[in-house]
Amino acid sequence: MTTVDKKEIEKFSALSKDWWNPNGKFKPLHLFNPTRISFIKNKLISHFNLDSGSETPLQNLKVLDIGCGGGLLCEPLKRLGADITGIDASLNNIEAAKLHAKGVGLDIKYLNVSPENLKSKDKFDVILNMEIVEHVSNVNLFMESCSNLIVKNGIMFVATINQNLKSYIFAILGAEYILRWLPIGTHDWNKFLTPVELEKIVSKKKFLFDGIVGVKFNLLLKKWSITKDTSVNYISTFLRD
Repeated sequence: MTTVDKKEIEKFSALSKDWWNPNGKFKPLHLFNPTRISFIKNKLISHFNLDSGSETPLQNLKVLDIGCGGGLLCEPLKRLGADITGIDASLNNIEAAKLHAKGVGLDIKYLNVSPENLKSKDKFDVILNMEIVEHVSNVNLFMESCSNLIVKNGIMFVATINQNLKSYIFAILGAEYILRWLPIGTHDWNKFLTPVELEKIVSKKKFLFDGIVGVKFNLLLKKWSITKDTSVNYISTFLRD
């Protein structure tokens, strides 16, 4: 069995050369990055009782970024001190990530592998599943793999898109067809998960629900922010039991 959806991998592989272009196909992620980095950083400082005054507060934390793409999350987290590993089922994405990290002088471990095939001697303190579960073929296997890769009381972040009429209008019609933020066909509404559906799946894999926040984009300010509104984009966190 595999979590890899070949059509999804081909889709993002074709875009791989554009990962680090802030005005390219991944512009939405570049705009999103400061908000999600801040949320992840603050959550980890709180959960692991880290030094918030340090320039590298995430030092010694072993972090796994699944579906890392070109490394948009890995590089900032590395600069915050994390011992980070990025994995992606697309070789093109991994090559793009390696090339950029080398160019900016960051030593990051990147592997072309899916989570169910990752062989790691040590388990991770943190797993990031940011905008990835809506692109995998088998969410149950995916979460089971995550459960096997994380330490007890480790924390997992899952950022994804709710499944309702509003998310179809905003995430697909709005983002892909009207605003053209994303290539048409980037998302399949049938793969979106409601927070309740996600929690049911994850809770069966030895995780405990920790919390949820919404993430909202302000068109006028061109800025993302954390909100209580989880009707479209949301981030759920889970603790390994």
